Amino acid sequence: MLTFLAAIALLILGYLLYGKLVERIFGINPNRKTPAYTKEDGLDFVPMPWWKGWLIQLLNIAGLGPIFGALMGALSGPIAFIWIVIGSIFAGAVHDYFSGMMSLRHNGEQYPSLVGRYLGKNMKVIINIVSLVLMILVAAAFTAGPAQLIAQVTPISFGAALIIIFVYFLIATVLPVNKVIGKIYPLFGAILIFMAVAIAVALLFSSKTIPNITFANLHPKKLPIWPLLMVTISCGAISGFHCTQSPIVARTLKNERDGRKVFYGAMIGEGIIALIWAAAGMTFFNGTEGLQAAIAAGGPAGAVNEISTSLLGTMGGILAILGVIILPITTGDTALRSSRMILSEMVGAKKQTNWKQALLYSIPVTLPALYLSTIDYSFLWRYVGWSNQLVATVTLWTATIYCLRHGKFHWICGIPALFMTGVVSSYIFYAPEGFKLNYQLSMIIGCFITLAVTFWYVNQIRLRKQQQTFETRTAA
Repeated sequence: MLTFLAAIALLILGYLLYGKLVERIFGINPNRKTPAYTKEDGLDFVPMPWWKGWLIQLLNIAGLGPIFGALMGALSGPIAFIWIVIGSIFAGAVHDYFSGMMSLRHNGEQYPSLVGRYLGKNMKVIINIVSLVLMILVAAAFTAGPAQLIAQVTPISFGAALIIIFVYFLIATVLPVNKVIGKIYPLFGAILIFMAVAIAVALLFSSKTIPNITFANLHPKKLPIWPLLMVTISCGAISGFHCTQSPIVARTLKNERDGRKVFYGAMIGEGIIALIWAAAGMTFFNGTEGLQAAIAAGGPAGAVNEISTSLLGTMGGILAILGVIILPITTGDTALRSSRMILSEMVGAKKQTNWKQALLYSIPVTLPALYLSTIDYSFLWRYVGWSNQLVATVTLWTATIYCLRHGKFHWICGIPALFMTGVVSSYIFYAPEGFKLNYQLSMIIGCFITLAVTFWYVNQIRLRKQQQTFETRTAA
C-alpha cells in the first residue's frame, strides 16, 4: 500500500515541480495570441476554458488505454508502478506538453507537419502514412469492443451497433469542436475520473493488501519486462497517440499558460488512473497468476467488470458497462477527427469552415476504419502497440530538434527520445507482430540502432554549435 500511495504522491509532485521546469524550458508567452483567436473558424479553432480543454484532452488520450493497458502491464507485477511513474513524469507528459505547445506555436499544425518542420520532408511523408494508419487502427480497435458489448447487453446486433457508432463518429468528426466534443466530453471525463477514484478508495478500505514494490519479474509466462512493459503500458506512461490529439485542444486554448495544466496535467491524470487499475488488477485477483486467469477467462473487459462489480456493487457494474462502451468510442471519434485534419493538411487543402468540407476528408478515413473493425480484435491491437510507440519516439525527437534550434535545454526531450528509440527498435525484432527473432539477438540489434541514433543526435548538437558560432561571428 505504501508503494501505491507514494507513487500517486510522486506523480502529483512531478506535475508541480517537473512540469513547471518543462514549462520554463519551453518558454511560454502569456501575452501571445493563440490560434483559437488568430484563426478562429467556428469548426476546429474555437476558444474554450482550460478546464474543459483538460477534460477533453484527458478523455481523448485515455479512453480504455490506462485501464486495459495497465491491467495487462500489471501481469509483470509491481514493477509496473515504476514504469508508470517514471514514464509519465519524464517521458509521457514531456511528450504531450511539447506536442501540444509546438502545435500552438505553429498555428495549430498537426503532428506530421511539425515533424516535417524539424526532421525533414522525407520523415514527414513517412509519418503522414504511419499517423493515418495508427488513427484508423485505433478507431477500429476501439470500436469493435464496444460494439460487441452492446450486442451482448441489448437486442442490437453487432453489425447494427457498428453502423450506429460510425454514424456518431462522422457527426462528431465534422461538427464544430465545441458542439459535441466540447459539451459531452467533460461529462464523460468526469465519469472516467469518478470510476478510478471510487476503485482506489474501495481498494484502500478493502481487506486486501496492495502489493509493495519489487523489481522481480512476476509475469506468469515470464515474458521479459524490457521492452514489452513499455509497449503494453503506453497510455498511462507514454503514448504516440497523444501527439495526434494534442493539436485538437491546442486549437482551443485561450492562453499559453494553460498548456501545462492541459497537456502535462492530463498525462499525469492518466498516469494516476493507470496506477489505480494496475494496483486493482494485482490486488483484487491476489497476484499476477490470478490476474492472468481472469484476463484469460473474460479478457480485460471481463476483469474490469469483475473488479468494479465486486468493489462497488451495482453502481460499479453500471460504471464498468458505461466505461467499456463510452470511453473507447470517445477515443475513436477523436482519432478520426485527427485523421481528417492530417489528411487535409497532407493534400494541402484550403481552410475548412463547414461540415460539408469536413465530411469530404472524413469519409476516406472512416470507411477503412469501419472495415477493420469487423476483423480480429487481437490482430488490430498487436499493430497498434508498436506503431503507437514509434510515433511517440518520433515526437520526442521532433521536440528535441525544436529545442536545439531555439537554444533550449534539449536533453529534457533527448534523453527520453533515446530511451524510446531503444524500446521500439528492440521490440519490433522480438515481438510476434515483428520479426520474431531470438530475444538476445533482438536486444543486440536494438542496441546498435540506438547507438546509431545517438551518433546522429551528437552530430546534430555539434552542427547546432557550429551554426551558433558562425552566427555570433557574423553578428560581430
